Parts: sequence; structure tokens; C-alpha cells
Amino acid sequence: MKGKALKIISLFLCTILIAVGAVYSVASNDNGKTSENKPADITEKVPASTVPESVFKDETVYVIADANGTVQKIIVSDWLKNALSADKINDVTELENVENIKGDEEYTTGGNNVIVWDANGKDIYYQGITEKELPVNLTVSYNLDGQAISPDELAGKSGKVTIRFDYRNNQYETVKINRKDEKIYVPFAVFTGMILDNDNFSNVEVSNGKVINDGDRTIVIGFAFPGLQEDLGIDRNKFEIPSYVEITADASDFSLGMTVTVASNALFNSIDTEKINSVYDLTGSITELNNAMAQLLDGSSALYDGICTLLEKSGELVSGINQLADGASKLKDGANDLNSGAEQLYNGTAALLQGLDTLAANNDKLNDGAKKVFETFLATAEAQLKEAGFSVPALTIDNYASVLNEILDSLDETKLYNQALEQVTAAVEENRDYIKSQVTNAVREQVEAGVTSAVKEQVTAQVTETVKNQVLTQVTEAVRKNVEEQVILAATGMDKAKYDAAVSAGRIDTATQNMIESAVNEKMAGGDIKALISKNTDEQMQSSNIQSLIAQKVSEQMETEQVKNIITANINSKMAENEIQALIEEKTEEQIQKIVAEKMAGEEVQSKLAAAAEGVKSIKSLKSSLDDYNTFYLGLRNYTSGVAQAASGASELSKGASDLKNGTKVLYNGAVALYDGVNAMKNGAPALTDGITRLKDGAMQLSEGLSQFNEKGIQKLADSVDDAETFTERLKATVKVSKNYRAFAGISDWMDGNVKFIYKTAEIKDK
Repeated sequence: MKGKALKIISLFLCTILIAVGAVYSVASNDNGKTSENKPADITEKVPASTVPESVFKDETVYVIADANGTVQKIIVSDWLKNALSADKINDVTELENVENIKGDEEYTTGGNNVIVWDANGKDIYYQGITEKELPVNLTVSYNLDGQAISPDELAGKSGKVTIRFDYRNNQYETVKINRKDEKIYVPFAVFTGMILDNDNFSNVEVSNGKVINDGDRTIVIGFAFPGLQEDLGIDRNKFEIPSYVEITADASDFSLGMTVTVASNALFNSIDTEKINSVYDLTGSITELNNAMAQLLDGSSALYDGICTLLEKSGELVSGINQLADGASKLKDGANDLNSGAEQLYNGTAALLQGLDTLAANNDKLNDGAKKVFETFLATAEAQLKEAGFSVPALTIDNYASVLNEILDSLDETKLYNQALEQVTAAVEENRDYIKSQVTNAVREQVEAGVTSAVKEQVTAQVTETVKNQVLTQVTEAVRKNVEEQVILAATGMDKAKYDAAVSAGRIDTATQNMIESAVNEKMAGGDIKALISKNTDEQMQSSNIQSLIAQKVSEQMETEQVKNIITANINSKMAENEIQALIEEKTEEQIQKIVAEKMAGEEVQSKLAAAAEGVKSIKSLKSSLDDYNTFYLGLRNYTSGVAQAASGASELSKGASDLKNGTKVLYNGAVALYDGVNAMKNGAPALTDGITRLKDGAMQLSEGLSQFNEKGIQKLADSVDDAETFTERLKATVKVSKNYRAFAGISDWMDGNVKFIYKTAEIKDK
């Protein structure tokens, strides 16, 4: 069940990633590099030199550890995204046993950990191992009832368990801040998750994170930022940034599946340091303190509300005391009446003794008649059950209840529902392949739309760039011609046509020609001319003619076999990905469950369940009737037995009546004393109400005092921070160091990339 819950969470995350990936599978990534093969040469006029080289390295580091966090093995998986379909990729890696895991492309090695892949225009997926020190070390410790304990010893134990995940950041750069060398750690965000079975764990809490309980399992997710406290230079006494995660729970027969920890610095890589000029929103840094104060205020308010309720109820208490006084008066009067009635009871015991003797003489006849009636009812019930199709033994007074209970158990609504569910599910499962094909078609349509959109965007960008270069050339030539006219006229007094004729006739010396050429080049290099060329180019690009031309060429390119083949290849590649296949399986399962639910809610199944329910009602009614008569029968037997006992004890009753008469006199005297005491309580009730009122006023002062402390004390701390300028510089340095860290196992200087670490600890179970 734990594995299934983890799978559900994973599929949910994959669904989100797939939805994003389908749209951006061939679009640009965050740094402007593309993640899939691009169409070759959109037009013949695009020079190859205009397309920059682009390879992105996506690295995932898998850390296999024991239950204490001690590393057993490190496996690194690298994805070289060959955006421009290069034939060869120069890569740098420190891994051993490098293996291509998604193709047959080979590599050659060079010095300084360089390997050259024969990519042949494809992405490269490879894997290797390393013993390199990790940037973040994970240590897991365990306590049982306050005492440290090893994982093996903890298995199968019960008690108060604490599991602590400590993270030590080893990756830093030395940075100058305020002319002082400071260690700035790569700001890793670390998330640790686990799934606890509610049969073994209760009262689960996490120091910093989230606890989600679905009734069967508790999912715990904690987070920490090791090294960030030091990076930002924040005083721990004012606010502590978590560097560990601690989970506490009440455990029974302790066992723990694997835990998963993910560490990534991507959180800080998206921050634009150019926009960081001051510290803002620092009140969020002491959220815990504000939350604690809010809880304290809530508690004081609850105390005040509760005392108000007590004050309201005190009126009811006083009213109750008044009612008690009235009752005591009535009790006194009743005791007097009882004393008089005791005399009459004593006189009637003789007549009762005579009547009981008469009843006792008929006991056997009553019991025999009641038994025969009961046996007739049972025979009738047995015949009705057999007629309804139930196989039952002969019903007797002793066994009828157990027989009917067995029938009711067989007609249990939950059992009947589960039987119907099993049959319906089996019938739907026979069509699983068809349902899966329909889901696959739907997913493919979504993937196709995303891929086509991304390819069209890329084609549009390249066509636009090509056309813009052509327009720029034309505009530049026109502007240069105009500049030449002006320079020639100023230097020779001739227009360009006459000047060209003079040059051809040899009347213009070389020095003059060079001077004119230099003057033209100088003007063309000037800022005004460049601005004019840029302006005219932009105006041309915005014209309807150019925009129509771009749209036409894009449409033409999208209809080419080359682009269509690229789209088809990308769609097929995307559909073959594990995430897409997992999504298809998930959606198939959802459709199956939906169809099962619809059939279970259908008229056929519901009518059968309704018929069974009516049968249950009939059996229950029959059993209730027999139970009622059984109660009467047993009561009659008890009655006749009691009559015999009453007859034999009539003389004792007569003596008891005499004793009762004497006791009622004592009761009357006590009732008088009770009446006097209650009257005294009634007179003291107003003092009780006054006391509760003073308690209410005191509670209100406590609530108002805590509110004032929050506003004048805690809130001021939330609105202040020391040395905002230094804080800002440290934040900028932290972001810069984060962006510098792009890979764990090596990366080329010219290559961009990112890296994430996934730690898996071993399970703990009783051997």
C-alpha cells in the first residue's frame, strides 16, 4: 500500500511535468537553448554562421544510502540536449564506467576528462558511477523514548520515535563582501519525504514541512536550506533558517520504507540579481513567531469566550437551584403522603397474599400454552424462508436467532456490493486494451498540438531572422548610396553618375577616391547612420508586405516533408517517453474506474442491490417479531416463577410493609431537613454569579494584554532587520554562487546545465 501511495504521488507530479514538456519539447529552455532537434536550413539564404552552437547538460545524481544515510553507491545520469543537431559533442566528465543508455552512439576520450561523443545530430543519454564527495551530506539519526538507537535495533519496537535528517553543505565559494573574504555556500533547497502506515504510526509531526493524512497513510514532507543561514548572515537568535528535518511520532511495531530526499539549487537560479537593490518583505522571515503569537491570541480569546459561556450558564445554574428548592418542598409533601400510604399498604398485604396463591395454581397452564404458540410461529417462519429459497434447519426456540443472523450476514449490503463490484470490474477489464487505445489517441493529440506549436514558433523565428537580414542589407545599401551622393557632391561638386564617369575616364586620382571611400565608411559607422538603418529596417519589418511574406514562408516551411518528419519524429519520441506511458496507464486506470462506477450506479446493479436490501428488511422484520414473542415468552416464564416466589414470600411482604411504615416516618423527617438546606443554597446563588462575572472581566484583560504585546513587541521585531545593505550583498553573492554551480560530475566551460540530487535510504523492518 505504501508503494501504491508513492506511485500515485509520482504519477501526479509526472502529469504536471508531461503537460509542460509536451508544449515545450522543442521550444527554447531558460537560457535560450533548445531542447530538441531543430529543422535544418529553413531557407537557403540563412548562413550557417548565424546559428550559435548550443548543448545543455541535464544531470541527475542518484545516491543510494543505508538507513543512517551512509553512502553505498553514487550513480550519475547525464542528458546532453543536442539542440542544433551537432555531429560531435565535446563533453567533460569525471565519471567511471560511462555507458550510453539510450542509443549506440560511441565516444572517444581525451585529456582533462574530455570525452567526444559521435552524436550524429542526436541527444546523448549516458550514465556512470563516481566516489566523488557530494556537495550535501545526509545523516539520519533515530531516537526511541528520548534515547539514541540504531535502525536495526529500532525495527519492531514501540514508543515515541524521533527521526532526524541532518544536511551538511560542503559546496562553497570564497567571495569578497565589504572587502572581507566570506564563504558563500551553494544554496541547496532540500526536500525529504516518507510514507508512514497509520497502523504503525500516529500523532505524526514534522519540524518544518507538511503532514498529509489520507486515513490509511501519513505522507510527511520536510524541507531545509543547509548553509543559507551563513550565506545571508542572519542571527540565529532572531530567526533560524532550517538546516535539518525532524519527524516525531508514536510508533507501534516500528517499520519504515525507503525515504527520498531531493536537493537542488534551481530555486535561487531564477532570481535576477540586477533587481535586488534593497531588503523587502522581511516580515516573512519571522513567520513562525507571528504564527505562535496568533495561536496565543486565539487561545486567550477562546478562554474569554469560554468564560462568557460560563457566565451565561450561571443563570441556568441559579434557575436550577430554584427548581431544586421547589422540588425539595414537593419531596417534603410527598414524604408525608408516603407515610400515610404505607399504612394502607400494610393493610392490603393480606389481600395480596390471597390473590398470589390463586395465580400460582395456574402457572403450568400459562407456560405450556405460550410454548405451543411460539413453536407454531417458528414453523410458519421456517416454511416462509424455505419458500424464499433459503436452506435452513428446523427452527427452534434455541436456534432461531443464530439461523436468522447467518441469513442476514449473507445478505449484508457491503458483501453484496463487493460481489457486484468484482463482477463489474472483471467485465470492464476485458475491454482494457480498447480503453487504453482511446486514451493513447487523446494523449497523442495533446502531444501533437504542443510539438507542432513549438516547431512553428522555431520556424517563425528563423524565417523572421532571414527576412530581417535581407531587409537590413537592402536598407543599408540604400542609405550607403545616399551617403555616397552627399560625400561625392561635397568633395567634387559632382553627382554620383558624373563622378563614376570621371573615375572610369581616369580623371579622378586614387588619393581622391580613397579619401571619398574613407569618408563614406566613416559616416556609415556613425551612430546616426546606424540608428537610421535600424529604424528603417524595423519599419520595413513591421510593414504588411514583410509580415505577409514571413507568414507565407512559415506556412511553406510547415508544409515541407522535412518539417513534417521532424514533427512526427518528435511526437513519436515524446510518446515513447516513460512519463507519457505512465500518464497513459494512469488515465486508462481512471477511465476504467469511471466506467466501473457508472455501471455500479446503473439500474441493473442498483435494482439487484435494492432487491437484496428489501430481503434484508423482511428477514429483520421476521426476526424482530420472533424476538418480541421470545421476550414475552421468557417474561411469562419469569412472571410465573415470580408469582410462585411471591406467593411463598407474601408473609415476608406483610412484615416488610410494617417496616416500610416505620421507615416513611424517617424519610419525612429527612425531607424537611433537605428543604431547609436547599433554601440556604438558593440564597447564596447571587454570590456565585458575581464571582463568574469578575473572572470574565479578568479573562478579557488577558486577551487585550496579549493583543497589545503582539502589536507593540512582536510586530516591531517583524518589521526590522539589521544592516540591510550587507544582507542585500550577501543575497546577491548567494544567487551568483548558485548560478555558477551547474554540474556535479564535470561540465565544459562553454556548456550550460543544471543538476539535482536524489538520495534514497534503505528501509527498516523487523527481520
